[in-house]
Amino acid sequence: MRKIYNILFLIFFALSSPYYFWRMRRRGDWQHNFGQRFAIYDASLKQALTNRHIIWIHAVSVGEVGLCTQLISALEPRVPNAKIVVSCTTTTGMAELRRRLPLRISKIYYPVDRRRYVYRALATIKPEAIILVEAEIWPNFLWRAKALQIPLFLANARLSDRSFPRYKRFGWLFRPLFAAFTGVGCQNEADAQRLREVGCRDEAVRVVGNLKFDAAKLTEVSSLNVRGLLRQIGVPDDALILVAGSTHDGEEILLAEIAQRLRKKFPKLFLILVPRHFERCKELGQKLRSRGVKFMFRSDIFQNTQREPGTLECLLVNTTGELKFFYEPATVVFVGKSLTAVGGQNPVEPGAQGKAMVFGPNMQNFADITRAFLAHHAAVQVQGAAELERVLGELLADAGRREALGRAALEVVAENLGAVERTVAMILPHLESRGLWLDPKKI
Repeated sequence: MRKIYNILFLIFFALSSPYYFWRMRRRGDWQHNFGQRFAIYDASLKQALTNRHIIWIHAVSVGEVGLCTQLISALEPRVPNAKIVVSCTTTTGMAELRRRLPLRISKIYYPVDRRRYVYRALATIKPEAIILVEAEIWPNFLWRAKALQIPLFLANARLSDRSFPRYKRFGWLFRPLFAAFTGVGCQNEADAQRLREVGCRDEAVRVVGNLKFDAAKLTEVSSLNVRGLLRQIGVPDDALILVAGSTHDGEEILLAEIAQRLRKKFPKLFLILVPRHFERCKELGQKLRSRGVKFMFRSDIFQNTQREPGTLECLLVNTTGELKFFYEPATVVFVGKSLTAVGGQNPVEPGAQGKAMVFGPNMQNFADITRAFLAHHAAVQVQGAAELERVLGELLADAGRREALGRAALEVVAENLGAVERTVAMILPHLESRGLWLDPKKI
């Protein structure tokens, strides 16, 4: 089995490497610590890990980093003699880790899943426990961790409608891997049942809730004064702000065209576009310009920038890690990847700020969260572009309805808090036997 996987992985790695290398170059900063992807670590990192009890937490990209931050905040005080190492896969995720986590937390890239790299990574880091945030299952990594008898935890675990059949189809490979987990913190009972079916042991599985609700709490102090930034570019304080967050290809132009038409009725309407992948912004800017949209890139706003009122219609955010702060002045929020793409993006962040939000029909990756918001009349779901335009127009015209949606969204978020504490409670009993000292005053 392992031999087959490694042969297939080597073929896949050889064929896909040019594409992933191109993506890394496109996103920028790919050279920094590039060797870590092959478990090549510098002396300073090795020194920081020497004679320490290590907890290794893996967050794939930007979305998981927020969850990881909350988990660390709750876990670290309980295990005072632990050293936490956090890994991610993407350069954007790494940028967010550096921005949000203190220097005492070591940040590394997750190793490519070849045996030699995985073996070297685990031999260097020597973790006492490994926590994977959401389901990132790499066989060689898990096989080696199991062989070394390292406790494995899966936090905020879920299996999508797309991935569940795939894991079942290749059960010969994945069932032993899922069985290796010491603890599996699931978002809901449906995910718990799916995870049992793909191999997780009954005693390892528990329903803890969704970490995204806890992670959405805006506890981070921002150095970005969004209101002040908007004033710099001529957006008045009484403007109606439409924020389109984590958008995908096709949605930005659609929203720009809708905003242009709505502006005839709402002259003070201002559009903020925040694409999910910032590297698309250059091409997107060209498309907006060709359609006569008066826009500005976020990266072009400096301390001395001053634009006259009415000279801009749109801000195109080509930076990372700022979306939640742009939700703050929003009159209405559109949740991206839900109209022209499939899967959806996280609606909890705008919900946690009490914003009226709209999303399209494709919210599969956040199905339970979506149902909760809709059941409490805390969001509006539309089926297409025409309905989106109509609903946006109605919400822009009706402050009372916006406030009602926002209040209901806050209630949904409040009702679902606590998943972080329940996840930590799942992990802690397994750490003491590994030499980690648990602070009794904080457990």
